[in-house]
Amino acid sequence: MKKTCQANGIELAYQEQGLGKVVVLLHGFCGSSAYWEYIIPELAKEYRVIAPDLRGHGNSAVSVGTYSMELFAEDIKQLLDHLDISEATLLGHSLGGYVTLAFADKYPERLNAFGLIHSTGLPDTDEARQNRYKGAERIEQEGIEPFINDLIPKLFAKNNLQSMKDEVEKARQIGLATKPEGAQNTLKGMAERSDRNYVIANTSLPVLLVAGADDQVISPDKTFSVEQQLMTAETLPYVGHMSMYEGPNKLNDILHKFLNPKR
Repeated sequence: MKKTCQANGIELAYQEQGLGKVVVLLHGFCGSSAYWEYIIPELAKEYRVIAPDLRGHGNSAVSVGTYSMELFAEDIKQLLDHLDISEATLLGHSLGGYVTLAFADKYPERLNAFGLIHSTGLPDTDEARQNRYKGAERIEQEGIEPFINDLIPKLFAKNNLQSMKDEVEKARQIGLATKPEGAQNTLKGMAERSDRNYVIANTSLPVLLVAGADDQVISPDKTFSVEQQLMTAETLPYVGHMSMYEGPNKLNDILHKFLNPKR
């Protein structure tokens, strides 16, 4: 059962489960908090898990204009304020990782650690940026379904598309529920995001970076674009961009070890 609150001028939907130290899970583009269905129950055995639907996604409201990573980060900050949470660990998948870095850049005092799951501190290349804008135009002209039908197969390792048909379809249905305007505004925001490798390089907080060996969207070298002593780097074999579906047990193990190294 999702809850809602007013945050940064919109109604934001979120899931909340468990007690203890706070872990916030941020989903990827054209996803929702439903992406974490195999992760939330496991983490909630030891932690208070908050999983919002980002602006324009899932059950959260749409607003006009470009959704910058800073705007998303402010949404999350106000959600934490609403819940009276002063400090949390933020873990972001793909788009959620971009938002996590924007949050860590602006509100480091609100974090005790953060992580990127199939994400990167690098900005888009010129080609990728243009493809974002073309994607927004396509959604404007054709609606969300053709865009999602092309996107979802790229999110899974090629070898998993047949063996994980049910999970692929789950991701597709979540994507189809994304509001077209929300997807368009997010594409523009991702295109315009800045290089935030310096956030990873200069933080004094523990950082987790998780990559899929067979990720067709963000290759491991882009995830591991920075090296520093406080960083934990993990590569999952036989996994594409969606370890929460392609390797949830392995991902849960990695998250538990990062959140509690003494386990």
